[in-house]
Amino acid sequence: MGGPSVRYPAMTRIIEILREEHRNIEKLLLVLEQELGVFNRRERPDYEVLQAVIDYFKEYPASCHHPKEDMIFEILKARDPAAADTVGDLEGEHQEEADRLRRLAWTIENVRTGRDMLRETVAAIVRDFIDHERRHIEMEERALFPAASKALQSADWAQIDAHLSNQHDPLFNGAGEQRFHALRQQILQWERENEDDRIKSLADARAGQSL
Repeated sequence: MGGPSVRYPAMTRIIEILREEHRNIEKLLLVLEQELGVFNRRERPDYEVLQAVIDYFKEYPASCHHPKEDMIFEILKARDPAAADTVGDLEGEHQEEADRLRRLAWTIENVRTGRDMLRETVAAIVRDFIDHERRHIEMEERALFPAASKALQSADWAQIDAHLSNQHDPLFNGAGEQRFHALRQQILQWERENEDDRIKSLADARAGQSL
C-alpha cells in the first residue's frame, strides 16, 4: 500500500540527486557573489570563471536538472492538484531562470568587451540572478519535494527514474571537464577557506570554554 510514510528507493535516490544538485548550484552562486564583490571594488573579475559559471548553468541545470523537476511536477499535478497549486508555476519559473541567465550572459559579455553599462545596472542584474536562484531552490525544497514525496507512487518514481538523463555533470562528477578547471579550482579554494574558518571557530570556542 502506498502512502505518505512509504519511502520508495527510487524516490529517495531521485530526491537526493536533486538536493545534491541544489547544493552544487549554491556553490556556483557563491562564486558569482565573490566575483560581484571584486567588480564592486572596481577590480577586474575573473572572466574565465564567470564564463564557466554561465556555461555550466546553460549546459547542466537547464538540460538535466530542470527536466527532472518538471517531470515530477507534471505527475504531481495529476496526483494532487491542490499540492501542485502550492508549488506554483514551476515550468514558468524555469523559463524565467533561462531568461535571467541569458541577460546575465549578455551583461558579463558587455562588461568584458568594454561596452558602456552603468556599474549599478551590472550589479543589479547579477544580484537578481543570484537571489532568484536561491528563492527558487528554497521553494522546491520546501514545497515541491515534500509534496511529491507524499503524492507520487512507486510506479511514478520508476517512470521518472527510467527517463533520467545519463548526462554527466561536467563540473561535479569527479573527473570534470578541462574548460571548467579554473572554476573548479576556485570552488575548491573557497571550500578550503571555509573549512579553515570552521576549524578556527571551533578552536576559539573550545578555548573560550576552557577559560
